[in-house]
Amino acid sequence: MANIEQCLSDAVWHNEPESWQMKEGVLVLNTSKDTDFWQDTHYGFRRDNGHFLGLQVKGDFTAVLEFEAEYQVLYDQAGLMMRADAHYWLKTGVEYSDQVTNFSTVVTRAGRSDWSVVGVPQLKGAQQIRLTRVGSAVIAHCLGANGCWQLMRLADFPADASVHVGPMACSPTRTGLVVRFSDLQIGPPIEDPLHAI
Repeated sequence: MANIEQCLSDAVWHNEPESWQMKEGVLVLNTSKDTDFWQDTHYGFRRDNGHFLGLQVKGDFTAVLEFEAEYQVLYDQAGLMMRADAHYWLKTGVEYSDQVTNFSTVVTRAGRSDWSVVGVPQLKGAQQIRLTRVGSAVIAHCLGANGCWQLMRLADFPADASVHVGPMACSPTRTGLVVRFSDLQIGPPIEDPLHAI
């Protein structure tokens, strides 16, 4: 894994949080009030004010992020985002819902979001998420307690879309979720990303 400060030296903020710092190679942020990324489906609202520190990435890639937080309130969330614009993006990480932590993925295409979860109650400590883009396919994995990568999502995404990739965090129902992003690696896509464990 790479030092996240070095990896994100050219990254830019989308909705920079009021409180954040790079400390000893770790990005630490406190979420601002009522922040989220979501577009329309079921809830009927549109929010594009989550915190996202994105690095421009061209073509196919694999990104692996390590992060941790104390998820306590409905929809507390942190993880990795791939974003073309407000209408085309993907976020994957950990989200708290109904008193349970979930590995969660939201894919937004043409301004409409969907949501899938893998329930893993009582997640503690640092977690890792892996995102691979190959052509028009995006593949999300989480690292299980057994040390193997678990498939969460295979999604369609415009192959020609220019994207930014990096850590994101939101707290739709409160302020002050503290998240530590400790490591990030972005490089060529792994071999056979759908089945690589």
